[in-house]
Amino acid sequence: MKVLTIKQPWAILIMQGYKRFEFRSWQTKYRGDLLIHAGKGIDKVAMERLAKYIPKDVPTGKILGKVKLVDCVKLSPEFKEMLLEENEDVYANSSFNEVYGWQLKCVEVFDEPIEVKGKLGLWNYEMEWFYWCKKIDYLV
Repeated sequence: MKVLTIKQPWAILIMQGYKRFEFRSWQTKYRGDLLIHAGKGIDKVAMERLAKYIPKDVPTGKILGKVKLVDCVKLSPEFKEMLLEENEDVYANSSFNEVYGWQLKCVEVFDEPIEVKGKLGLWNYEMEWFYWCKKIDYLV
């Protein structure tokens, strides 16, 4: 299954449903299930700024759950404005230097995150069947 490694607190914000778009400098034609891996890196400024949304101890180096990647949108001024209206706290300090917004839906948080080393870009991970049985489902 495809995996995307994301710094904290951005990974946890996706899993909590506060962040529906992940920004990248590159587009992808891939659509479908995508595991969200919280990398070892932490954006400390964002952690402080967004403290009201996130737990004090965020997991790192773990796959937190699964989403569905449904679209890859080229960012425009109108799109950026829409995101700011949707959640100014989450999107306000984004530089929007990235060119593409990956739209994520159908969040499934795993009860037990999977410890694994992350990688750059989209990478593959073989899921074991019992992790599919231990998840909390909700739609974004």
